[in-house]
Order: sequence, then C-alpha cells, then structure tokens
Amino acid sequence: MTASATPDSPAPTTTAPIAERRPVTRTHHGDVFVDDYEWLRDKDDPATLAYLEAENAHTDAATAHLEPLRQQIFDEIKSRTLETDLSVPTRHGSWWYYARTVEGQQYAVRCRCAVTDPDDWTPPVLDADSAIDGEQVLLDSNVEAEGHEFFSLGAFSVSDDENFLAWSVDTEGDERYTIRVKDLRTGDVLPDEITGASGGATWSAGGTHLFYTTVDDAWRPFRVWRHALGSTADTHPSGDVLVHEETDERYFIGVGRTHSEKYLVIGMSSKITSEYRVLEADDPEGDFRVVIPRRDGVEYSLEHAVIGGDDVFVVLHNEDALNFELVTVPVDAAPMADLSGCTVVVPGSDTTRLEDIDVFARHIVLSYRRDALSRIGLLPITDAGLGDLEEIDFGEELFTSGVGANAEWDPPLIRVGVGSFITPSSVYDLDPATHELILRKQAPVLGGYDPDEYEQHRSWAVADDGTRVPVSIVCRKDTPRDGTAPALIYGYGSYEASMDPGFSVMRLSLLDRGFVYAIAHVRGGGELGRHWYDDGKQLHKKNTFTDFVAAARHLVDDGWTSADRLIAEGGSAGGLLMGAVANLAPDAFAGIVAAVPFVDALTTILDPSLPLTVIEWDEWGNPLHDPEVYAYMKSYTPYENVGAHDYPAILAVTSLNDTRVMYVEPAKWVARLRATATGDAPVLLKTEMHAGHGGVSGRYASWKERAWELAWIVDTVGAKG
Repeated sequence: MTASATPDSPAPTTTAPIAERRPVTRTHHGDVFVDDYEWLRDKDDPATLAYLEAENAHTDAATAHLEPLRQQIFDEIKSRTLETDLSVPTRHGSWWYYARTVEGQQYAVRCRCAVTDPDDWTPPVLDADSAIDGEQVLLDSNVEAEGHEFFSLGAFSVSDDENFLAWSVDTEGDERYTIRVKDLRTGDVLPDEITGASGGATWSAGGTHLFYTTVDDAWRPFRVWRHALGSTADTHPSGDVLVHEETDERYFIGVGRTHSEKYLVIGMSSKITSEYRVLEADDPEGDFRVVIPRRDGVEYSLEHAVIGGDDVFVVLHNEDALNFELVTVPVDAAPMADLSGCTVVVPGSDTTRLEDIDVFARHIVLSYRRDALSRIGLLPITDAGLGDLEEIDFGEELFTSGVGANAEWDPPLIRVGVGSFITPSSVYDLDPATHELILRKQAPVLGGYDPDEYEQHRSWAVADDGTRVPVSIVCRKDTPRDGTAPALIYGYGSYEASMDPGFSVMRLSLLDRGFVYAIAHVRGGGELGRHWYDDGKQLHKKNTFTDFVAAARHLVDDGWTSADRLIAEGGSAGGLLMGAVANLAPDAFAGIVAAVPFVDALTTILDPSLPLTVIEWDEWGNPLHDPEVYAYMKSYTPYENVGAHDYPAILAVTSLNDTRVMYVEPAKWVARLRATATGDAPVLLKTEMHAGHGGVSGRYASWKERAWELAWIVDTVGAKG
C-alpha cells in the first residue's frame, strides 16, 4: 500500500506508512541486490515528499503523548541557560571582538569595542544586560535570518586594517553560501556579492582582495578564486580570477592565512594525502608555490614561524611517523621534494598522537592526544631556537582541552579552553612563562548546578578480539549500580574523529532523571592514535561495531544499567554505527537514536556521481572496483542487512536538504525495517523539511529539537518524567 497523505496536508495517523515497493536491481561483481525503495531518492517526485510528510505525521501522532515532557525538558534547558550572555572578548589590533546573545533571539550578535589601554591584555568586563560604551555591532544574525526558515553563518572575517568585514550565509542548509562585504567605517554593505561559494573567505594583506572557494556538483570544494574588492557581477564578480583548480576528485581544497598573517595558504587534502601552496599575503596577484608536493599516504599541515631570526615552516607530518612528528623547514627551501632536509622538533611516538599546531611569535602550542585525552603543550621560541615541550596540567581525570581564539601574533597570554563531563566549558588565558591559568569565564549554568553532585569515570570494555576499549561515564553520585538505572551510550568511530568528554547543559535533563551517560571510544576514531583509526576503517570497519556492542555489554556487566534500559545514539557516520549494531545485537538495546544516519552506505559509495563519494573511498574502500571491498561492505551496511528479527525501538532523524548524508538513506532504511523486521517495537522517521546536515538552525529551535529527542529517550526506557 502507499501512503495516502499529500505534501500539503498529511493526516496524523498512528498507523505507520508503508512505502510502495518499486524494485530496482543492482548488480556488481556478480552480486544481485533488489532495492525496493531507491525511488525515494527522487526529491522532486511528489510521491517522495508525500511519503516523508506522511512519516512526519505518523511520528507526530505516535509521540503526541510526549508533548508535556518535551516542554518540561525544553523549559529545563532554557532555565539553565543564561539567555542574555556574551563571549570572552578576543583582542585583535585596536579592538576587542566578541559575540552576544539576547533573550528571545535565536542567533548571536557579533560586536567589537575599542582597546583603551594597549598594554592591558585583561579582556574588558562587559555588561550583558545593557549596551556597552562604544560598542559597534558588526553583524546581527537575527536580522540576517529574517524571512528564512534556515540560517547558517559561514565566513566572518575582518580585514587586516579592520575596516571591512566579509561574511557568508546559507539559508537553505545545502552548504552553498553567499559572501558579502561591509564597510565597518560607514556601515554600508558594498555591491560585492559572491554566490555559490563554500563557507570561508580570506583577506589578502591590506584588504584589497578576497580569496574563496566554490564547490562542484558533488559539493566538493575544488576551485580557489581571487576577488578584487569593488568588482561585481551576478554570479562570480567581474574580474574574479581562478587561482587554482583541484581536478583530482579525491581532494578537498581550502584557503586561509598563517597565524603570522605573512602567507596565504591553499591546502589540498584527501583522506590520506595532503599538499600546501603558499604566497606572500602582500602580493595577492602573485603565484602560489608548492611547499612539499603530494605523495600518496603522506599527510602534513604547516604554519609559519620565525626561529633564531629565520623564517621557517613548522610542519606536522606522518612520513615514517604513524602518529606524526613535528619538524621545521626553511621557507626558502620550498618547494621541497620531500622532508629529508627538515629539522625534527618533536619526534613521532607510539603513545602520543600529535594533532595540531598553533604558532605565535614566542611559542608553538602543540595539541596532542595521549591515553584517549586531548592535551596541550608549549614549545618556547628563544633566540637560541626552540625549548623543550612543556605540558599544561588541567587537574582532572577526564577533560577536553583546546586552543581558543588567539587573533594576535605576539600576545603575552594565550587563550585556551577546558571542560569535562562535570566542569562547564571554561575559557582561560594561559601565561606561557608561569603556566598560570587565569579564568576569564566559565559557562554559567543556572538553577543551582553543583558539580559535586556528579561523578565521571574512565572504564575499559574488552572487545571480542581482546582489545581494550575506553568508555567515559558520567552520572549523579546517587545513581545505583544495581542495573536499574537507565543509560544512554553514544558512539561515532570514523574519520579519526575523537569524541571527548565535554560538558552539556542538555545532558543534565538525563542525568537528573537518573541516567548514566557513556561515550564508547571505539576504533575508527582517533582517541588512541592513528592505529586506533586504521583498525576501524576499510576492511577493519566491523571493529567499530563490535567495540560498541562490547562497550554496551560492559555497562550492563558492571551494573551501570541493563539492556532493557539502555539507549544507543549516534549521528552521520555514527548513524551507520547505530544501524550496524541494530542488526548485530538488537537485544543489547531498548532503543536507538540515529541522527542523519549513513545507513545506505554501499549504495552511496558505489555511485561516484553522488556528493562526496569519491573522496570517501579512502575511508571505506572502493566497492565499485574492488570485489573484496564490495563483499565486506555488503556484509555490514545497515540497509542491506535488515533482518526478520525483533529490533529495539528506533528513531531516525534526517533533513531534506542534507548534502552529506542524504535524507533518502534513513527513509529507505525505515521503509525496509517496516517491511522486514518482526516484533512490535516502534520505528519512527522524522524529517526536517528546511534544514541540512546539522539539523535545524537557531538556538531555541535546537533546544526544542533536542528536547524532542530526549523525551523519546526518557519515554522509551520508562524513566521518570
């Protein structure tokens, strides 16, 4: 049967829609797969929209009883949040830059105020409830968003002379931005307008030119353009020059500046290979030169430094260093055939994964990861060269740390951010000479939040192959350890992305209802170094899924919860994880939340015409040309492996305009679950009809969306409302 609802007025129903079967046969490497629901890929077909609207109507009806709980949770989130607030000001040149939020408004207002004492680096204490003397509003996103159901701010870049602002907006959710320019001296928006760009915009020295990228039909940034300020046209402003085009479909391209502001940098990277080109920022019409040519499997990133009076590039690379090493190379040596002439600063290590560098006039800040925790270390730059690495101690068992907003090249203090499961996100200024951490602001949590009422732990599950998998846990101290507590376990496990233990106001609505919250740091992520990633990708991908199941069963075995009180959650590639564990161990969970889930991975990765497919082959393998990869992916991808057995309750959330994981994947998955699965557990699909990969826009809309999901989670395990 087909859904009877129309796109205009779907009728609420408690009967789940059944998608019409329109078989399409796929044949690869001698294998035949009949896909009944591929027709849902046609976004312009009225039947597709009718089906999605019918699913939304069904979901609305099936969850209508949760409206009081949703409102209660939304009110909790709102009551804990200081709605009229502002960020810690960041100094650049003669101004302090900051963002403020105003109660009742969805988006931030970006502002600046003048530096009154050039020698005082203490950020001004600003009054969030009233206008600040001399405040200049640079961009009010609430005004920009008027008349749009979706709004996302991309670029926000002030020229070196601080006279011009370039910003970009996306009002569809498809990650195609329009760049505009504002004269900050007059407040006038210039005629310059660039459409169809990626999110970023980079100024040349002197503010005479803007550099930006555009995407191809697969949403891959592949061209860098140079725009002379003052030129205009309908699509690409008159006179815009194509600076570089990346023809290899495996590579993304981006453009930026070194922190020293001396060089413009074009970066090109696939999943496993990178290449950089540089140009003096005061010569924007010059030619970019390669620093180190790309070689398959060699990744690197670079920054500019002045060490011992010499200009050098500080390079983080993985050639013969699995977890990367830090080196310097003379600027004049570029282009270099390889890294043979470099000077090693921090050698590679089996236990420490070097991740990022921030270079200042007198220090290099190195971000790295050890024992599944993010860390920060300082390398002093002296007249004699570089000093020894000095690690900063943040004093917690579990924490997340990172380098904050540092616009200046030679500041006396370095902005960093720290938080944990129980410590709200905190902004510090670090004195590099003494390692003193000067607290500038801790995110306020209203309503009497007391961190002493909560506890966080690091535990270790054991996977089927004997691998120890870290699990981070937070709960109230009065949570019982007898298996009766409800729990939520989150996972991702792809692209070497690490899921760190950070604070969440929204999570308190679970913890205060007796929930245990856990993150499974499964293989495929980056928590334990590059090998941890390699062991969870391509032909090792199933380790990601078995690690997550092992972590879930570990929570039960340790008395944190029981299988009938445990919810699993993941999004995007983590949504693939959710679909895989639903097939692999449906008895391990009471419910599963899959956000923008990559559940039809094999269909996507087989089609090079789809957005992002070709660049993904380094992550998943190439099933189009490799029969072994095809067979392996088919053995785990959720859509192909839906079986005739009882599944836990499933909630799939997607967005119609998502360009990263298209709505069709969860739509097909839900349709196949409905047609194949046994049992009576509900399977729900919720599609945001005006959003992209990140879901709805606006803070209140985001809170409502999360409250909606949390209410479903609470209800599914029968926790107290």
